[in-house]
Amino acid sequence: MKKQFNVLPKLAALSVLAAFAAPAMAQQAGDNLVNAGWAHLGLNQSSEPLKLGTFTVPNSGAHVSNADTLLLSFTHFITDNVAVTADLGIPPKFKLNGSGSLNGLGQLGTATQWSPAMLVKYYFGDANSQFRPYVGAGATYVWYSNIKLSNSLTGLLGGGDPGASTSADLSSSFAPVANVGMAYNFDKNWSANVSLSYVPLKTKADLATRHSDGTTTHATTKITLNPLVSVLSVGYKF
Repeated sequence: MKKQFNVLPKLAALSVLAAFAAPAMAQQAGDNLVNAGWAHLGLNQSSEPLKLGTFTVPNSGAHVSNADTLLLSFTHFITDNVAVTADLGIPPKFKLNGSGSLNGLGQLGTATQWSPAMLVKYYFGDANSQFRPYVGAGATYVWYSNIKLSNSLTGLLGGGDPGASTSADLSSSFAPVANVGMAYNFDKNWSANVSLSYVPLKTKADLATRHSDGTTTHATTKITLNPLVSVLSVGYKF
């Protein structure tokens, strides 16, 4: 009988240790998760030649710089495995440089890109998993603001007219988003996340130049961007 009493405290101690060793719930239905981190937009780009009215400038092109920005996202878990994510963040600023026959013009302009996105994601594993890879798909709406053109581009489009001024319009559009990533859960609240998204994206640039005699001429081009967006972020569940 004495041996039985000696065994009971040991069993109780093992039970306490097992309770502490059991994984905390990482993400489950009804949870909300906020992530903040760094995003790099690497462009897989190309451009069509610049057209001045009906005339195409031979061997002309443009190159858009890559960009980095702060990304903010909010995720709501519908089930233990299915979640909806809204991606926001600070709009990145892109630089447009001439290439080919326009290379001598240097920087052609800058623009800020807005691209909020909504995605549905499927998380593998279960709510207790510390490591959870996922796949996702969704859409983004892209538009541009703060478009500024360089004097060198205005000089080209104005044909040497010192009184000419040029404004630009970049087309807006919806685009699909494909996403893969993984989350590592440190505890029931904190996690780290890495992901990669692909966005097939094109935009049309319409450059309107108003000359000193009151006439207006137009130049157009199409730019394919197709960014790969790499994200490294920290998440907090509440």
